[in-house]
Amino acid sequence: MKKRIIIGLFALVSILAVSNVNAQSKLKKAVDNTGKAIGKTADKVGDKSAELAKKGVSKVGDKTYKGKVAPDGSDVYIDKKDKKYYINKEGKTIYLKASQIKNKVEKK
Repeated sequence: MKKRIIIGLFALVSILAVSNVNAQSKLKKAVDNTGKAIGKTADKVGDKSAELAKKGVSKVGDKTYKGKVAPDGSDVYIDKKDKKYYINKEGKTIYLKASQIKNKVEKK
């Protein structure tokens, strides 16, 4: 009788130990996935903030090249040195060659 009780307790402790390890590994994976998702979202928010800030500064400080667009369809700006550029989705200033500037297609 004692052997059966000891074996039963040993089996119960083993099952609890294995389930605890599985729960911890699942929790760790969930935390890692959540951390990655938060990091990606933070990058997107940072890129959009930089883009909007630079575009605001460009609209105020530089001229807008009317009737022309960049390869991605955004506005083209002209700086004080007469260089043409646009602001990409990451908020970076991309200088353009004359061949890269396109005419703006008017929507009706």
